[in-house]
Amino acid sequence: MKLNAMNYNKIAELLDKAAYNAKACEQISAHTTFDLNAAYAIQSISMSRRYIRGEKLTGLKLGFTSRAKMEQMGVHDMIWGRLTDSMHYASGADLKKDKFIHPRVEPEIAFLVSEKIEKELTLENVKEYVHSVAVAIEVIDSRYENFKFSLEDVVADNCSSSGFVLGEWKPVGTNIQNIPIQININKALAHDGNSNAILGNPWESMVAISRLAVDNGEILKKGSIVLAGAATPASYVNQGDSILASAEGLGNVSLQVI
Repeated sequence: MKLNAMNYNKIAELLDKAAYNAKACEQISAHTTFDLNAAYAIQSISMSRRYIRGEKLTGLKLGFTSRAKMEQMGVHDMIWGRLTDSMHYASGADLKKDKFIHPRVEPEIAFLVSEKIEKELTLENVKEYVHSVAVAIEVIDSRYENFKFSLEDVVADNCSSSGFVLGEWKPVGTNIQNIPIQININKALAHDGNSNAILGNPWESMVAISRLAVDNGEILKKGSIVLAGAATPASYVNQGDSILASAEGLGNVSLQVI
């Protein structure tokens, strides 16, 4: 079936209910043909259902910030999703696994926006719009069965956004380029990498999100949070797991799965 505007609300409702009830649904692309523009429209409608329930938009996240991942998925640009206050967990907090379908975690770098962003930034001026940086854990949880999806599917599903944990905010001048970053589960190393795996320079993520936000009519307000994208592969988590992400010069951040 080819998707038309009449189907957007139904698909958005399906994905929202899958997330709300922590019950996987079938891939949309298994029976429906749609493009990226339609996928972002569905994402927007689905997120609007959350706002109606009282959630507040708090920022944006990037996906496919690895060149290799972009090539693997056959795309030439990042994808982006929305973050809300209900996705935000304090460092050391408990994450109830039964509120998710098949959660995974990734170590990331986060930015705290200092000034409203309504234009495309450059590497030369980006720090003028950022107050602080931090190490973070992103919790991703595809709403699709078996964590299987197409590019359009994952965008419609808000790029698998499910939760995030922020470490201590550090001054904007703190070095985040070419630093080791890792994630440990139950005190054992799960994955380690380098911050430059994020577009060759994590600051490029802030430049990219400014462009994507402008292109899509989004305004990043002062106080918004931006997640730069994963620096390592994602790790599955299980009930009882203790998760710790760290980055050189940024400290660490933790989460307990119950």
